[in-house]
Amino acid sequence: MHDLNHIAEAYIAAWNETDAARRDALVEQAFTADVAYRDPVMQGGGRESIGTMIAGVQHQFPGFRFALKGNPDGVADTIRFSWTLGPGGASVIEGTDFGIVENGRLKQVTGFLDKVPAQ
Repeated sequence: MHDLNHIAEAYIAAWNETDAARRDALVEQAFTADVAYRDPVMQGGGRESIGTMIAGVQHQFPGFRFALKGNPDGVADTIRFSWTLGPGGASVIEGTDFGIVENGRLKQVTGFLDKVPAQ
């Protein structure tokens, strides 16, 4: 059985880290080398791609922070967790991610947006 809280917290920590070197270390801890990621806005494969996507989100939403929403759950090698994104604890964007876990790291992530600002 995987430590689902640890996996989800490692994921959030990577998305929140603004220092590139520290972010790379957190991405390595959270994701397998061959991770595949996709959501309605972006997709990519490998840790370098994940780091680039994170940097892009941070550039687009400066000062925003991710936070876990509720508790992660899962079955066998899968995990599901929800998150919020916003400034100072406010929720502007919310989503739910589903992942496949391998050796305690995310091997695949599929993200869904549950709340987005009106255009």
